[in-house]
Amino acid sequence: MTLVSLQNLLMVMGSPRPKIAVEIGKTRAILGDEMVEILEITFTYDQIGERQARQATINQEESGGIRKAQRVVDDSDVIVISVKPQIVKQVLVELKPLLSEEKLLVSIAAGIKMKDLQDWSGQRRIIRVMPNTPSAVGQAASVMCLGETATENDENRVKSLFSAIGKVWTAEEKYFDAVTGLSGSGPAYIFLAIEAMADGGVAAGLPRDLALGLAAQTVLGAATMVSETGKHPGQLKDQVTSPAGTTIAGVHELEKGSFRGTLINAVVAATTRCRELSKN
Repeated sequence: MTLVSLQNLLMVMGSPRPKIAVEIGKTRAILGDEMVEILEITFTYDQIGERQARQATINQEESGGIRKAQRVVDDSDVIVISVKPQIVKQVLVELKPLLSEEKLLVSIAAGIKMKDLQDWSGQRRIIRVMPNTPSAVGQAASVMCLGETATENDENRVKSLFSAIGKVWTAEEKYFDAVTGLSGSGPAYIFLAIEAMADGGVAAGLPRDLALGLAAQTVLGAATMVSETGKHPGQLKDQVTSPAGTTIAGVHELEKGSFRGTLINAVVAATTRCRELSKN
């Protein structure tokens, strides 16, 4: 089992020196540099290259300053499960005898339902969180749901932690398949849109690097306007579409190509596929 003990969240967690143990999968890829920079690893680790995730292997016998799993769990207030979905059961069953009632489990393993997390771990204080890949640059859209006995303090603690890598919402677990279809898969839709816009710029005569830079910044700027102004996207669109102007001509082409309908269908299709996979 591979664990890393993290502590010293201070202002982020809002309590003095809470400790967190992370069951590592691709934690850096999921949580990003922002999270790793906030957290301080407090025992022996193997360095895996500059600015890469630090990790420690927990052996059955303690040696060379590397702790046993029991000691890591004992020293931690929160256990974060961040492994591939197919091995979550194995990890939780292995951890189950080491856990006590005061420990909070946080799962960011995709597609694993709360009921299974509770059954496998024997725990009831569980929070399930679904971040997305922009967490790697501190711009995650994360959604969390609470287990049946998770407390308001647990919710606030986890929300504070994940707020360090983006924005956090709380929702019922029944919405998580749709969350996957929208924010989980959504970055890929936007990458396609940016690529297509850049290709359009090249087709119109722009150099490739300029076209890609303009496309990416335009999407970033537009998203920021929606987020920070609170205005409906349709209202913002209307503000930049002059009568018989260039923008409305472009919007017309998008409408002829069922741009909005295609995006809606993509979210619904990804949601449906998520539901299919969760049944297997």
